[in-house]
Formats: sequence, structure tokens, C-alpha cells
Amino acid sequence: MTSLPSSIDETVGVLERGGYVADRALATVLFLALKLKRPLFLEGEAGVGKTEIAKVLSAVLGRKLIRLQCYEGLDVASAVYEWNYAGQMMAIRLAEAGGAVDRGTLEADLFSERYLVRRPLLDALEPHAGGPPVLLIDELDRTDEAFEAYLLEILSDFQVTVPELGTVKAAEPPIVIITSNRTREIHDALKRRCLYHWVDYPDAARELAILQARVPDAPERLSREVVGFVGKLRAAELFKAPGVAETLDWAQALMELDTVALDPDIVADTLGVLLKYQDDIQRMQSSEIRKVLDDLRAEMASVR
Repeated sequence: MTSLPSSIDETVGVLERGGYVADRALATVLFLALKLKRPLFLEGEAGVGKTEIAKVLSAVLGRKLIRLQCYEGLDVASAVYEWNYAGQMMAIRLAEAGGAVDRGTLEADLFSERYLVRRPLLDALEPHAGGPPVLLIDELDRTDEAFEAYLLEILSDFQVTVPELGTVKAAEPPIVIITSNRTREIHDALKRRCLYHWVDYPDAARELAILQARVPDAPERLSREVVGFVGKLRAAELFKAPGVAETLDWAQALMELDTVALDPDIVADTLGVLLKYQDDIQRMQSSEIRKVLDDLRAEMASVR
């Protein structure tokens, strides 16, 4: 287990060791969240690297990553705990087959730790050998307000109440990262319990640094053209602009095709790696691709 960073610069270093190139503002709010033991709430478009922050922290700090992937209809049984009903039924039948059963003793045994199934939120409050885990609550905006309200107790006091057992409280709070793609607004009551940061698309220089860190074998020219082309797409009126994740996927795909520089044909053939909606792909016809490439190369030539 690695100790938590003691400064913003060390926080930048922790992220860089995991291949994550962060700006100063993100490193600052992450440092404060770790120092103050507060949840960090990250909003931004899909694919900008919100989830990756939790993965990098887990890997570099040597902490267990516990991920709760949110979805519509998520409930306590899936997120916090449930009872092993099959095991309980088996215990009841065995007790009945054995003859006289003390009802109180049997009930106490059935609702003991032995039959408790820990889901991500409860698991994150338990002690772990490597230190408090990293709890990733991913895409919270996919859940409903009722589940949001349930989270308030956990994020306020880092505890969960199990009616049959009592209150389970973390001896030391987990590192909590909450992400949202902002498909709906999250309630202020939950946001107030967190530190907040909007994760935006990186500028060209930082995206190039990310690409060089994650796809180090990509030729310099190809890396610059990929970053420039993706930047042009984000400025266009598309239904869904490509994120950093798509930039990395595209660069890796081009490397597999032994591409050293972009041309209209290879871009057209691989657009499905970058764009995920047919309307966006159709909008980028050959003439539009050629125009974007021409504009990009003119800009690149002018800064040499």
C-alpha cells in the first residue's frame, strides 16, 4: 500500500504514474478530497476520463477498487446488502429435520453475518488489508432520486444501517469517487457532501500528452494528426462528440493498420471507432473528411 499524496504536486505524480495526465485544477480537488476524506463528485461528458481516475488511484495506491455501476432501478439489495435466502431456507429445513428448534436461536442465526451478502457499498465500509478501498459509484445519474437519497447516510457518516444487525460504520472512510454524465441533475443535498469538479475535454497539448502516455508507440506525426482531427470533430455539430477514450481507441486501431499519417480513405474506414451514431458518421462524408484534413494540415504547417 502506498501512502496518500501530501501535496498537489505529489497528486499529479500519482496520476502520472498510472498514465493519467491531469490538469492542475483536477489534481488540486483530488488532493483536497483525499486530505479532507470527502467524496469527489466528477461530472463531464462520457469518455473524458472520470472513471479512469478511480482505477488509477486504486492501482497506484495499492487499494482495492470496489465499483458500483449504477443503472435505472438499482436498489439496496444490489448496491448495499441482501440475505442469502437459499442458505437460510436450507438452515431452516435442516433445523426442522433435526427435531426441536428454539425459534429465537434459529432466527438469530439466520440473520447473522454468516448469511449476509455484502454488496459494493457495504463492502466498502468494511476493513481491508491494504487500507480503505477506492469506492467508485459510476454514472450516478442513471439511478433514480430514491437511491440518491439512500446514499446520503453513507456519504455523510460512512455508515449503513442493517435492521437485523444494527449500524455498520467504517473505521476509516473509503476513497469515494462519484461520476455523472449529467443526463439528469443530481440533487443538491448529495452534492453538498462532496467536493465537485467538471472534467472537460482536454486541450490539444494535454490530449497529445495523454495519447503519448497511453499509446507510446504511435508515430509523432500520427499522434498530432489524430489529436487535431478529433479536436475538429468536437468543434463540429455532432450528436455525440468523441471523448478521450475514443481518441485512444482510434490511435490504437490506426496502429494496428500500420498507419503513419491520416488520409481520407483510412479516416472514412475507421470512423466507427470515433463516432457511435450513424447520423454523425453520415455527416462526415468523404468531402467533409478531406476538408477537415486540409484545414488541419494547414494549421499544423502554420505553427512549424
